[in-house]
Amino acid sequence: MAGREDHELDGVTLLGNQGTSYLYDYTPSVLEAFDNKHQGRDYWVTFNCPEFTSLCPKTGQPDFATITIRYIPDVKMVESKSLKLYLFSFRNHGDFHEDCMNIIMDDLIRLMNPRYIEVQGVFTPRGGISIDPYCNWGRPETKYEQMAEFRLMRHEMQ
Repeated sequence: MAGREDHELDGVTLLGNQGTSYLYDYTPSVLEAFDNKHQGRDYWVTFNCPEFTSLCPKTGQPDFATITIRYIPDVKMVESKSLKLYLFSFRNHGDFHEDCMNIIMDDLIRLMNPRYIEVQGVFTPRGGISIDPYCNWGRPETKYEQMAEFRLMRHEMQ
């Protein structure tokens, strides 16, 4: 099986770049995408980020989480190094857990327009309680919209 041609990675500038600068403020513009070579089939792509950090908008204290992103790509896919840098850019971003998960999902929808996507955060407890938001989206007027409704209605607590 052949690898990717250079022109298939047009727009991917961070992968292999040794001069990476880490952004400490929310920066969705760092996200990069590349073409899906398997557009004719449905398949899952899953990312796990066990070291996500954001800030409480009221206290300024850090919140830690494991973020799981699952999606079914269509034409575009998110490049993993850019996703890592993007998630890292939340380090000094002050927002509630639920907002962070929805922001991440919205930014990835804008970048890729996937068939289906879901984002979940499992946050470390603070004050004796944890918050684990889950959000999802399926392309409107397709089976993926129905899939999103099905998965949301059957989403179980962990």
